Amino acid sequence: MTTYHEPNTERGNIENKGGFVSNMSGDVRRVNRQLAVSRAFDDKSLKSHLQSDPDIQWTKIDNNKNILILVSDGLWKVMCNQEAVDIAKKFKYPQKGLKQLIAEGVKRDSKDDILCCC
Repeated sequence: MTTYHEPNTERGNIENKGGFVSNMSGDVRRVNRQLAVSRAFDDKSLKSHLQSDPDIQWTKIDNNKNILILVSDGLWKVMCNQEAVDIAKKFKYPQKGLKQLIAEGVKRDSKDDILCCC
């Protein structure tokens, strides 16, 4: 179910809207040298170059799919999907799992905001 919205994967859309994707040495690709994601809701200076439409997927939830993790790119830059699932599954209550995911992201020295929802 994972969909990554990074500047390089959506370069065509960004450039078609008049923006550009930069790749400065030692940094991640950014839209107009600023934003490290290619979709955003309220970045006024880049709004004309970005898309804010969400990806929507319909998935049947069954016994094989019993966890959904919604987090910002600050966590995904320092942790892979399976690591996040393994951490979150250790907890009976989702809020405790999310707190642990945030703590682990900070421990791994994430340089970006980490937002988790349950």
